[in-house]
Amino acid sequence: MMYKLILVLLLMWVSFAQAEDYAAVSVHMTPIKVGKHSYYVQGMAGAASSENQGYMSNAGFVVTPAGVVVFDTLGTPSLAAELVRQIHKITPLPIKYVIISHYHADHYYGLQVFKALGAESWAHKNGQGAIDTDAAAERLAQRRVTLFPWVDEQTKLLPADKWLDGDTDFKLGGVHFKLRYVGPAHSAEDMAMLVQEDGVLYTGDVVFRGRIPFVGDADSKLWLGSLNKLIVLKPRVMIPGHGTASLKSSRDLKFTREYLEYLRKTMGQAVADLVPFDEAYAKTDWKKYASMPAFVQANRANAYNTYLLMEKESLNQ
Repeated sequence: MMYKLILVLLLMWVSFAQAEDYAAVSVHMTPIKVGKHSYYVQGMAGAASSENQGYMSNAGFVVTPAGVVVFDTLGTPSLAAELVRQIHKITPLPIKYVIISHYHADHYYGLQVFKALGAESWAHKNGQGAIDTDAAAERLAQRRVTLFPWVDEQTKLLPADKWLDGDTDFKLGGVHFKLRYVGPAHSAEDMAMLVQEDGVLYTGDVVFRGRIPFVGDADSKLWLGSLNKLIVLKPRVMIPGHGTASLKSSRDLKFTREYLEYLRKTMGQAVADLVPFDEAYAKTDWKKYASMPAFVQANRANAYNTYLLMEKESLNQ
């Protein structure tokens, strides 16, 4: 009993000491329990900003008798340090593994915090080299401005310790985990994680709820196919990359699906009619989405990249 108490106090001290290494966050982060072992924290709606301190995506964690598995690390080291503090309020057990759903800033910028604790990070092999691109350097420079002091010169972009070749199953503390490669979709390296005993599925950004998805240079046709890969897992609870948990996964995949289909339909028709993008965008009825968080920041870029994709698809026919 005394050993356990000492261990709890030691881990709490490590958590609080580590948190002091990073700029404090004032956002409210509360773990939500969605299964016997499974939790998640829910970021705010909208794009990353100084107002939300970069807390605009979800992360999950699973507490087993042998340690903790974390799914995604949030968008700043400061947020990750706060997530560690919240985890250690629930359990003194060590964080053993970190699963990175994909290499977009809001999902892996906190990795250095978990690495310092000795956790081993896993990601799909298609994410190799993502941190070494010009786009990654530009995003980091931008975040050091918009999210300072939570992202600063001490923020590091880290590769995974282990690159997965595809679907991977493992067990920790008697809990079974099913990692599923569901890309290329939102990114080339999308991974989802099913906690078998809990029926909880962490989807990463293959699923968005309550805000406009970030499409970027994703292949929306393949993304639509990936949604079907999630349905066959038949989760009891689905945790999207952004937004609230879902108890009806088939129904709640509808928003992401319909948004992608609408982009493809409208931009595809514009390409077929040889309508320039600016004109096509201005003429498209966006009222269903215009009032949603992240519309201003993401929608035009989503439409433009889809326009280019539809041009490419038309040439390949």
